[in-house]
Amino acid sequence: MTTFLTPVELGLGPEPTTARRKDPPAVHVRARLDSQLRALLAYEAGTRSGVDPEDLHQMRVTVRRLRAAVAAEGGALGEAAAHLQAELKWLGNMLGPVRDIDVQLERLRAEAAAFEDDERAAVERLLAGLVAERRAARRRMLAALRTKRYTALLVSIADAANSTPAANGQAKKASAVVDVINRPYRKLRKAVRALSEDPPDDDLHALRIKGKRLRYAAELVGQPAKDLIKATKGFQEVLGEHQDAAVAEDTIRRLMGGHEDPEVIFVAGRLVEREHARRVAYRAQWRDKWAAVDEFSETFGG
Repeated sequence: MTTFLTPVELGLGPEPTTARRKDPPAVHVRARLDSQLRALLAYEAGTRSGVDPEDLHQMRVTVRRLRAAVAAEGGALGEAAAHLQAELKWLGNMLGPVRDIDVQLERLRAEAAAFEDDERAAVERLLAGLVAERRAARRRMLAALRTKRYTALLVSIADAANSTPAANGQAKKASAVVDVINRPYRKLRKAVRALSEDPPDDDLHALRIKGKRLRYAAELVGQPAKDLIKATKGFQEVLGEHQDAAVAEDTIRRLMGGHEDPEVIFVAGRLVEREHARRVAYRAQWRDKWAAVDEFSETFGG
């Protein structure tokens, strides 16, 4: 029987730590680590059981928010920061494959929902390999969550949340928390400007990741950045839809490679056509969404 650690057992207080708007970044970072560690623990049981895929999704998002907090300008976590980043990246890599496959299975089954019964059966034959990949990825994920390494990571996050800001970060205590947005904003803007007129899919995916980092940094700021958060979410969602369509198209082509069943090949062709059209449609929207984010450059761009 699996025993789950509680926030109190990890050394957190009975109630989440809070930060005031005028508190320095180091205080906001520790409050964020506290709240997101509690979220990580809350989603762990559902992630392990697999009953609701949303638990895994939220646990993965929580890991990303923790990484953004650790990387935040002025966090003053000292030598602990590099270790936390490495271990959070490891955990994200353990959660990611199962979630990515869940997204693809849900997407392709929804796309085929209006197909005839025999066509939907052919889609399931097409997806059989992906289902097997998910089982293997889930076994690896569950094994990771049972390790001492995972438990040690939880302890390390709690220690960082309860820590006193490192001495070499004291200069940052006088800065406004809004400053944590500057660096990810500049990185995103630089990446957008470096793109060609018709950038490769991989470049747009990298842009999406930078957009997520900006959004999570803006969440640290809260209310003063609410409009930026909204704009960045729209930017991220369009690039996310584009990426999901691109991955779905590649996945279908890969899965159909070993099939000689004409029904499977037929439905795969239909699905590829739809995903390709969707990818093209979302690709046409991302610059407009970026323009909405870029409107805040004078306020948050540093």
